[in-house]
Amino acid sequence: MNSANILNHLETSMYGRSVDYYESVESTQPLAHDAAQAGVPDGTLIVAEEQTAGRGRLYRPWSSAARKGIWMSLIIRPTLTPQQAPQMTLVTAVAIIRAIEEVTGIEATIKWPNDILINGKKMTGILTELQADPDRVKAIIIGIGMNVNQDEEDFPDELQSIATSLKIATGQHINRAKLIAGILRYLEQYTNMYEKHGFGPIKLLWEGYSNTAGKRIRAVMLNETIEGVALGISEEGLLELQLDDGSVRGIYSADIQIQ
Repeated sequence: MNSANILNHLETSMYGRSVDYYESVESTQPLAHDAAQAGVPDGTLIVAEEQTAGRGRLYRPWSSAARKGIWMSLIIRPTLTPQQAPQMTLVTAVAIIRAIEEVTGIEATIKWPNDILINGKKMTGILTELQADPDRVKAIIIGIGMNVNQDEEDFPDELQSIATSLKIATGQHINRAKLIAGILRYLEQYTNMYEKHGFGPIKLLWEGYSNTAGKRIRAVMLNETIEGVALGISEEGLLELQLDDGSVRGIYSADIQIQ
């Protein structure tokens, strides 16, 4: 895979039209932050064949094997308020699901807030970070780590029971450049939709792919743990949980476990 391969598959107006490609980096996310602050164009893509210090939400490590996955960060500059920016994680999740369906025929599901699962195992994580003034978004950096062509033995022993890849799920080698182009096309489409029509249309799509709605879950937060039935997500992207006393809590950030 290289920049030219990605560009050959692109069907976007802006996203991915400028690509910074690396053989090996610690993580694409800090490179994208620096590039965003330097003023690179909307839709600039930072992509690497390998990450030696990939990270997910809450700075958890992410296994990023060389030439096996998609390790990338996209810099976008949408017309959104800082309060709208967190929902871009959910917009991105829907775009990834649609691209996976299109390229592989596999049906994946979304585990709130930022994981894509296949057969209950994690194959993609999303990390959305913000550069903003108090009243406007300057840049949103969307980090995507996706397990694509790993075999089971490519994962560390402790991950083999909880992680999977598209190759494991389909039995076939996947064209990563084509998949990246698909993700960027849907992400550009859904970001435009979000800017023009608000979160409502994205919310409906997201809930259709959710693996949590209607299920009893435990939500582990920094200061408390609560249990209840997941109703869906709010217009602000919060997970709505109906507790046993009938009250509804909106959860902004938590680790969730399906009961």
